[in-house]
Amino acid sequence: MKGKVRRLNSCLFLAMMLVYISGCTGQQNQSANDNNDTTIVKVHTKKSIDQTVTNQAKEKIIKEEEVSAVKAVNIDKELLMAIKVDQFHRFQLKKIKKNVKTDLEKAYPDYKVLVSTDQKIYWELEKLEEKLQKDKTKKKTLKKEFNNIKNLMKEKA
Repeated sequence: MKGKVRRLNSCLFLAMMLVYISGCTGQQNQSANDNNDTTIVKVHTKKSIDQTVTNQAKEKIIKEEEVSAVKAVNIDKELLMAIKVDQFHRFQLKKIKKNVKTDLEKAYPDYKVLVSTDQKIYWELEKLEEKLQKDKTKKKTLKKEFNNIKNLMKEKA
Protein backbone atom coordinates (compact mmCIF):
# COMPACT_ATOMS: atom_id res chain seq x y z
CA MET A 1 0.00 0.00 0.00
CA LYS A 2 2.81 2.43 0.91
CA GLY A 3 4.53 1.67 -2.40
CA LYS A 4 1.41 2.61 -4.36
CA VAL A 5 1.03 5.88 -2.43
CA ARG A 6 4.68 6.81 -3.05
CA ARG A 7 4.36 5.96 -6.73
CA LEU A 8 1.16 8.04 -6.96
CA ASN A 9 2.83 10.99 -5.18
CA SER A 10 5.86 10.85 -7.47
CA CYS A 11 3.62 10.69 -10.58
CA LEU A 12 1.61 13.68 -9.36
CA PHE A 13 4.81 15.58 -8.63
CA LEU A 14 6.16 14.89 -12.12
CA ALA A 15 2.86 15.90 -13.70
CA MET A 16 2.82 19.18 -11.76
CA MET A 17 6.42 19.92 -12.77
CA LEU A 18 5.59 19.32 -16.45
CA VAL A 19 2.60 21.65 -16.25
CA TYR A 20 4.69 24.30 -14.51
CA ILE A 21 7.55 24.07 -17.01
CA SER A 22 5.26 24.15 -20.04
CA GLY A 23 3.48 27.20 -18.62
CA CYS A 24 6.76 29.06 -18.18
CA THR A 25 7.96 28.38 -21.72
CA GLY A 26 4.68 29.63 -23.19
CA GLN A 27 5.08 32.93 -21.35
CA GLN A 28 8.61 33.41 -22.68
CA ASN A 29 7.50 32.85 -26.26
CA GLN A 30 4.65 35.30 -25.85
CA SER A 31 6.91 38.04 -24.49
CA ALA A 32 9.35 37.46 -27.35
CA ASN A 33 6.51 37.98 -29.82
CA ASP A 34 5.41 41.17 -28.04
CA ASN A 35 8.85 42.75 -28.47
CA ASN A 36 8.70 42.27 -32.24
CA ASP A 37 5.55 44.43 -32.47
CA THR A 38 7.40 47.77 -32.28
CA THR A 39 7.20 48.77 -35.91
CA ILE A 40 6.64 52.30 -37.14
CA VAL A 41 4.60 53.15 -40.18
CA LYS A 42 5.95 56.33 -41.74
CA VAL A 43 3.35 58.61 -43.24
CA HIS A 44 4.13 59.76 -46.78
CA THR A 45 1.77 61.97 -48.72
CA LYS A 46 1.87 63.34 -52.23
CA LYS A 47 -0.06 66.45 -51.31
CA SER A 48 1.13 69.60 -49.56
CA ILE A 49 0.57 68.06 -46.10
CA ASP A 50 4.12 67.55 -44.85
CA GLN A 51 4.53 64.76 -42.27
CA THR A 52 8.32 64.73 -41.84
CA VAL A 53 8.06 66.09 -38.28
CA THR A 54 5.62 63.30 -37.47
CA ASN A 55 7.94 60.63 -38.83
CA GLN A 56 10.96 62.02 -36.95
CA ALA A 57 8.97 62.25 -33.72
CA LYS A 58 7.77 58.66 -34.10
CA GLU A 59 11.32 57.40 -34.60
CA LYS A 60 12.46 59.30 -31.52
CA ILE A 61 9.66 58.08 -29.22
CA ILE A 62 9.56 54.42 -30.30
CA LYS A 63 13.11 54.08 -28.98
CA GLU A 64 11.77 54.49 -25.43
CA GLU A 65 11.65 51.08 -23.76
CA GLU A 66 8.19 51.67 -22.25
CA VAL A 67 6.57 52.55 -25.58
CA SER A 68 5.39 49.70 -27.81
CA ALA A 69 3.62 51.63 -30.60
CA VAL A 70 3.18 55.23 -31.78
CA LYS A 71 0.68 57.02 -34.00
CA ALA A 72 0.98 60.71 -34.82
CA VAL A 73 -0.18 63.42 -37.23
CA ASN A 74 0.87 67.05 -37.57
CA ILE A 75 -0.85 70.04 -39.17
CA ASP A 76 -0.05 73.76 -38.96
CA LYS A 77 2.60 73.64 -36.22
CA GLU A 78 0.54 71.23 -34.09
CA LEU A 79 1.54 67.63 -33.37
CA LEU A 80 -0.88 65.03 -32.01
CA MET A 81 0.63 61.79 -30.77
CA ALA A 82 -0.86 58.68 -29.20
CA ILE A 83 1.37 56.04 -27.65
CA LYS A 84 0.81 52.48 -26.53
CA VAL A 85 2.63 51.52 -23.36
CA ASP A 86 3.80 48.02 -22.46
CA GLN A 87 1.58 46.26 -19.93
CA PHE A 88 4.31 46.23 -17.28
CA HIS A 89 4.71 50.03 -17.45
CA ARG A 90 0.97 50.90 -17.32
CA PHE A 91 1.31 51.99 -13.68
CA GLN A 92 3.58 54.85 -14.77
CA LEU A 93 1.37 56.27 -17.54
CA LYS A 94 1.44 59.87 -16.30
CA LYS A 95 5.21 59.87 -15.93
CA ILE A 96 5.77 58.31 -19.36
CA LYS A 97 3.31 60.70 -21.00
CA LYS A 98 5.01 63.69 -19.37
CA ASN A 99 8.49 62.50 -20.43
CA VAL A 100 7.38 61.96 -24.03
CA LYS A 101 5.76 65.38 -24.16
CA THR A 102 8.81 67.19 -22.75
CA ASP A 103 11.12 65.32 -25.15
CA LEU A 104 8.99 66.35 -28.11
CA GLU A 105 8.67 69.95 -26.92
CA LYS A 106 12.47 70.17 -26.65
CA ALA A 107 12.95 68.61 -30.09
CA TYR A 108 10.24 70.73 -31.76
CA PRO A 109 9.92 74.01 -29.82
CA ASP A 110 7.87 75.73 -32.52
CA TYR A 111 5.18 73.01 -32.45
CA LYS A 112 2.31 72.65 -30.02
CA VAL A 113 2.56 69.06 -28.80
CA LEU A 114 -0.33 66.98 -27.46
CA VAL A 115 0.34 63.42 -26.25
CA SER A 116 -2.18 60.78 -25.22
CA THR A 117 -2.04 57.23 -23.90
CA ASP A 118 -5.76 56.65 -24.52
CA GLN A 119 -6.64 53.72 -26.78
CA LYS A 120 -9.48 55.56 -28.54
CA ILE A 121 -7.18 58.44 -29.49
CA TYR A 122 -4.66 55.88 -30.75
CA TRP A 123 -7.31 54.29 -33.01
CA GLU A 124 -8.51 57.67 -34.32
CA LEU A 125 -4.96 58.74 -35.17
CA GLU A 126 -4.39 55.37 -36.83
CA LYS A 127 -7.43 55.96 -39.08
CA LEU A 128 -6.21 59.46 -39.90
CA GLU A 129 -2.73 58.16 -40.74
CA GLU A 130 -4.23 55.58 -43.09
CA LYS A 131 -6.23 58.27 -44.87
CA LEU A 132 -3.10 60.38 -45.23
CA GLN A 133 -1.16 57.38 -46.51
CA LYS A 134 -3.79 56.66 -49.16
CA ASP A 135 -4.13 60.39 -50.03
CA LYS A 136 -7.89 60.09 -49.67
CA THR A 137 -8.41 63.27 -47.68
CA LYS A 138 -8.40 66.96 -48.46
CA LYS A 139 -6.64 69.44 -46.23
CA LYS A 140 -9.95 70.90 -45.04
CA THR A 141 -11.42 67.54 -43.97
CA LEU A 142 -8.06 66.51 -42.52
CA LYS A 143 -8.01 69.65 -40.40
CA LYS A 144 -11.59 68.97 -39.25
CA GLU A 145 -10.75 65.41 -38.17
CA PHE A 146 -7.53 66.64 -36.57
CA ASN A 147 -9.49 69.17 -34.50
CA ASN A 148 -12.04 66.49 -33.51
CA ILE A 149 -9.23 64.28 -32.19
CA LYS A 150 -7.68 67.26 -30.43
CA ASN A 151 -11.01 67.99 -28.72
CA LEU A 152 -11.28 64.33 -27.67
CA MET A 153 -7.82 64.57 -26.14
CA LYS A 154 -8.76 67.68 -24.19
CA GLU A 155 -11.97 65.97 -22.98
CA LYS A 156 -10.03 62.99 -21.65
CA ALA A 157 -7.51 65.20 -19.82
